[in-house]
Amino acid sequence: MSRTILDVHILQTVPPSNINRDDTGAPKSAVYGGVRRSRVSSQAWKRATRKAFDDLLDPAELGVRTKKVVDALTTRITALEPSLTPEHVWPMAAELLQTATGAKSETPSRKSAGKDPKDDEPLAPQSSYLLFLSAHQLDGLAKLAVEGIGRGTEPKVFVKDKDVKARTKQIASTRHSVDIALFGRMVADASDINVDAAAQVAHALSVHAVDMESDYFTAVDDRNTSAEPGAGMIGTVDFNSATLYRYAAVDVDLLARNLDAGLADGERTGEPVRRAVEAFIEGFVMSMPTGKANTFGNHTLPDAVIVKLRSSRPVSFVGAFEKPVVQQDTGEGHVRAACKALADHVPAVEKAFGATADRTWILRVGEHTDDLVPLGTPVDLRPLVTAVGGAVAERLGKGA
Repeated sequence: MSRTILDVHILQTVPPSNINRDDTGAPKSAVYGGVRRSRVSSQAWKRATRKAFDDLLDPAELGVRTKKVVDALTTRITALEPSLTPEHVWPMAAELLQTATGAKSETPSRKSAGKDPKDDEPLAPQSSYLLFLSAHQLDGLAKLAVEGIGRGTEPKVFVKDKDVKARTKQIASTRHSVDIALFGRMVADASDINVDAAAQVAHALSVHAVDMESDYFTAVDDRNTSAEPGAGMIGTVDFNSATLYRYAAVDVDLLARNLDAGLADGERTGEPVRRAVEAFIEGFVMSMPTGKANTFGNHTLPDAVIVKLRSSRPVSFVGAFEKPVVQQDTGEGHVRAACKALADHVPAVEKAFGATADRTWILRVGEHTDDLVPLGTPVDLRPLVTAVGGAVAERLGKGA
């Protein structure tokens, strides 16, 4: 059966930085090919990509992942019915959310909420773990809450009604946002509303071995006089620098099913899927995890981006770097050698396994990426995004 799969391969160099820390504060790393590599977790780059969606998509197409979901729902309820106070709404919001997701909500301690213990301002209940709901799902629950409050029925009694319970579950399992459709949703207490992620993001790995370094720093007290020598503060921060191979795959068919969930025939066209694909491509390419950004200012863009449209299964080319790239005596750095390794590996793998892509686009910067030229159609970012979106819409047979 023919499928529609997108593979995104990126080479990106970051200078001294610490964009993703482990529990000791050092840059994350992993052993691959027998040597220590710099690593940026998939979670870190998915978070950065999802935050990039804020500038690429309408808020109505996105979701919110939070423990403060009762407060988020309450805001929508009071917007629909301004005469209601938050304290009056919280019990109904909490009951509907528990019915929808199975997650109980409890009032947090003032300390955990970051509030002054002496402050007697009431606090909204919070769920025990992060819940991921789309804007449409929150809007639907808000309308149901207003209906229940209007009836004057106790929240616990209202949600026990068979019809209300069914409607609540229906709202939570349909009209998924783009970020839920792409990155999935796992609800521990209600597996029936889980969503399988259409996008898979690999841990970014350096194409070469890395050495971890440590920066000793001092800070001067501006109020010190000449009679008070020395620093007001001293410390250390760990860092490394690396040329990273980044990889992600999108199952476009699953993305379309996730976005179409629960909608009437003909309610969707290919356009929502196209927007989701375009937002993912641009967001993944342009995003950067924010760890220690103020310290290192490591705001680089990729050296090269390869996007492949396939009909079978995703294919990562991380194997091109199982043998770590070694800097040559010419002092040209790692990017040229990484591009050469990738340019050799990609056609070899595709030929051996009959896994040639249907379409390939190449975005590259500088002469040190010249080896990638034969792999596909050269494009800049904006044409890349629109070309991939158009190809996906065409493959789905829904036009654009």
